[in-house]
Amino acid sequence: MDALRALPSVHQLLEEEPATTLIAAHGRPLVRFAVQRVLEEERRRAATNTSHARWARVEATIQGLRRSRLRPVVNATGVILHTNLGRAPLAAAAADATAGIAGRYSTLEFDPLTGRRGRRHDLLGELLRYLTGAEATAVVNNCAAAVLLMLTALAKGKEVIVARGELVEIGGGFRMPEVMRLSGARMVEVGTTNRTRAEDYAAAVTPKTVAIMKVHASNFQVVGFTESVELKPLAAIARQHQLLLLHDLGSGALLDTTAFGLAAEPRIQDSLLADVDLVASSADKLLGGPQAGLLFGRADLVERVMKHPLARAVRVDKLTIAALAATLDLYLTQSFGDVPIWTMLSTSLDSVRSRAQAWQSRLAELGVAVELAAAESTVGGGSLPGERLPTTVVVITPRQGGATDLLRRLREHEPPVIGRIVEERVLLDPRTVLPDEDDVVVDAVAGALS
Repeated sequence: MDALRALPSVHQLLEEEPATTLIAAHGRPLVRFAVQRVLEEERRRAATNTSHARWARVEATIQGLRRSRLRPVVNATGVILHTNLGRAPLAAAAADATAGIAGRYSTLEFDPLTGRRGRRHDLLGELLRYLTGAEATAVVNNCAAAVLLMLTALAKGKEVIVARGELVEIGGGFRMPEVMRLSGARMVEVGTTNRTRAEDYAAAVTPKTVAIMKVHASNFQVVGFTESVELKPLAAIARQHQLLLLHDLGSGALLDTTAFGLAAEPRIQDSLLADVDLVASSADKLLGGPQAGLLFGRADLVERVMKHPLARAVRVDKLTIAALAATLDLYLTQSFGDVPIWTMLSTSLDSVRSRAQAWQSRLAELGVAVELAAAESTVGGGSLPGERLPTTVVVITPRQGGATDLLRRLREHEPPVIGRIVEERVLLDPRTVLPDEDDVVVDAVAGALS
């Protein structure tokens, strides 16, 4: 109790020399707050710090508040589109475009030729129409928003037919049936989990039916005794009954994935050629851009959807538009090698192995022994489910403690290095590490094992 009575006041501490230095760097209000918090901690513990320890705690409190919670990490997991790590890393051109527009006024909703107000979703329209052949396009903040918006605008209070085996759950526990119900549309399930036929759709049509919805299985596989209906037959059923055909495509590929030695993933263009009325897809998956949702299809439907009041709630900002425009420009000029995810997907096993060997050699020079092993990378991010790419990983066996503790030490590096654990060993996959991050990986491993 006597020690607590001896606690200095906030005012006294703010007059001390360490406070003067901190105030010059961080401002008086923040330093005062940190001092108050540290003194409160000492009162709760009924124990006082030394002056040196107290000011160390004050500075740590300030740094804790000022340190950005969103910061770069090195993805050495081997999962290319890692949702928890931000999915697709942007191309350098997209990052530069974002930085270039961020601190300036822009033509977001202004046409400098006419001097009149413009529409932000028109800024990307020409690019997207050229690349996909769509009659009209729109951009919102993610694919789930695109699906919610089109169902709300086109099917509220009416029936939408969907195959039972396509009622997927997307990232974060959000389930497609819940998204559909939120739109006000009545979902009519047809078929079974593993088999749905064309006649199932046709038999479910009633006077209240407004659309058939196809949901691409972009984040799971059903194998074995299965059957589903492709888009062309669904389009024929929709035309016969004067219904809309809507497609939640998900992954948003513009390129032929088989050309990269991968399994076939339906492209946006393929859906449009199959006579789909509206297609919804992501921009941050196989397109390799920023988080956004894309709509493609009939001009009258896109216009109707984007005039719905909900469109304003899911619109994108200038930074997303800048990044997406720069990403699409790389497709326009066929500069696919500048899109990081396509570089990762197309990198040969020999190249990955050479990089892993270079890490091993550099670590050996530092007195750190690691092994190399054959493994598999994955696409991830709700794209190309089940697809595996051969890779070579650096394998680290902990000298002391377990693999979990070693992984923690790698995460404590600045920037954090994120790997994975297999059989109590830590694996680092070069395929998902960006070209300028090799030094970081070597430093992190050497530091974690020191």
